[in-house]
Amino acid sequence: MDFQPSARCQDLQERLQEFMRLEVIPHEADYRAQLRNLNSGSDWKTWQVVPMMEDWKSKARDAGLWNLFLPDDKLALGLSTLEYAPLAETMGLYPFSAEIFNCSAPDTGNMEVLWHFGSDVQKQEWLTPLLAGEIRSVFCMTEPNVASSDARNISASITEDGDELVLNGRKWWSTGIGHPNAKLAIFMGISDPDGEPHARHSMVLVPLDTPGVTIERMLPTMGEYDPPAGHGEVNFDNVRVPKENLILGLGKGFAIAQGRLGPGRIHHCMRAIGAAERALELMITRGGKREAFGKPLIALDGNRGQVADARMAIDQARLLTLYAAWKIDTVGAKAAMSEISAIKVVAPNMLQDVVDKAMQIHGGQGLTHETPLADLWLMARALRYADGPDEVHRAMVARQELAKYRGKNA
Repeated sequence: MDFQPSARCQDLQERLQEFMRLEVIPHEADYRAQLRNLNSGSDWKTWQVVPMMEDWKSKARDAGLWNLFLPDDKLALGLSTLEYAPLAETMGLYPFSAEIFNCSAPDTGNMEVLWHFGSDVQKQEWLTPLLAGEIRSVFCMTEPNVASSDARNISASITEDGDELVLNGRKWWSTGIGHPNAKLAIFMGISDPDGEPHARHSMVLVPLDTPGVTIERMLPTMGEYDPPAGHGEVNFDNVRVPKENLILGLGKGFAIAQGRLGPGRIHHCMRAIGAAERALELMITRGGKREAFGKPLIALDGNRGQVADARMAIDQARLLTLYAAWKIDTVGAKAAMSEISAIKVVAPNMLQDVVDKAMQIHGGQGLTHETPLADLWLMARALRYADGPDEVHRAMVARQELAKYRGKNA
């Protein structure tokens, strides 16, 4: 295992860091202020994209820092999962920045679904504008009335009617559905109620302006609505789409989901590691500048030990995530499920702990919007649910581990 970044990766990382240094970091505070000023409250119909974001995206395209996540050397740069991982970490230092490079969720996962499994027509109609950054997309899987941590519980329906598919169901935590440029949803539902448990579900492409698609509300995450993307509750009431909108085939929903989630979890975790690095930097800077009881805060009550613990936890999470990325590249996501699940537990929990330490040393300021820490803590806490809660991933790791010893302890 060699986790040394390739020469190409090192070059891209230097260019990405330079772009951030020149274009993003000097304007971060202004961007965050504009985002809040333009988007207040839960009415997503009034939400707006900060003009600065579109300017950044144009510059990123011109700089060749675009669609870095996609392992296709014709549509993108063809980076491996391991090569992309450090770039995702760099974006995680400023979590909003992933959108600048067209590398933000859920679009990346949806684009990978279309790239892997979409028909030529589907790719032309939806993948092309997504890769161009002209539209945004949504993934509609989680439901309010069932425990969606067990995806077999998903009860929304997909029925055939002539040349059409009819969709019914209620989804929530549909990330990005409030975005002004959101045009497409991938809808997961039951297409064969009597089939084998992992062959009952299918995925369908649904334009969001299709009759019967209704955004009921945006859901606050601990009081924050996360504009201009948001997380919405959406009702699908007898929504009719052509059968050509079916992805891959009936009953292929779980197979598609597994293909979607492997690399995506690497992206999430590496961004979390970048966010933790930012929190640690803020913690050390604050602790060195502020004094109490005659000493810098960093010298009080074991705070140096907290710094050391944070440093060790970040490095451990990074190595485990790079190992999972390497394993995806070498043996495939299916053979790397234990490692993928492990990092999905380790990285968000690590981030939550490191941000908590940084907030503590900031005192009351750490709870405000004057630093990014409150947003980073919220990101970490939510990420412990997103793409499966901690408990599901621990269960996966345990199953894989117990299987190694099956029959040995009879």
